Amino acid sequence: MENSAIKIGFITVSDRASRGEYEDLGGPAMQEWIAKALTSEWQPVARVIEDEQTLIESTLKELADQEGCCLILTTGGTGPAKRDVTPEATEAVCDKILDGFAEQMRAVSLQYVPTAILSRQIAGIRGESLIINLPGKPSAIGECLEAVFPAVPYCVDLIDGPYLETDESFVKAFRPKHAKKKA
Repeated sequence: MENSAIKIGFITVSDRASRGEYEDLGGPAMQEWIAKALTSEWQPVARVIEDEQTLIESTLKELADQEGCCLILTTGGTGPAKRDVTPEATEAVCDKILDGFAEQMRAVSLQYVPTAILSRQIAGIRGESLIINLPGKPSAIGECLEAVFPAVPYCVDLIDGPYLETDESFVKAFRPKHAKKKA
């Protein structure tokens, strides 16, 4: 029965955090937000890794293909710095890119900081996994998830993932009226 558990992947991309020189705040912030959002039982699969494109790619593949995570959230590595390669790694492993997620996240972030225009986060599909790049700052993670998460459960439905139920007092998932709950 363990294989049927809903798994959600969390990847912190940070050279310093991966070496233990810096406390990972983004990974816990993503997990805390999802814990508030979902009423479905789920289990986290978390990784803290260096800003290396091949490592990011292999970790995304591991969480999607071997761990079977229906949703994979990343934090870090989405800026314009030379070491920021999370979007490139995400694009390299995805079958489809979903531009609307990035557009919405940047639009929301621009309401808070003008530097949000420098963010290069993207989202895409790999098999039955939805991958979303998030900013590194915990408050920005929450703002971006609040903006895009209403579409996440239905997207996961469309790629044959598990049925994700949300706490509507925290975030309300949108599904078309014709969408039916999986048995």
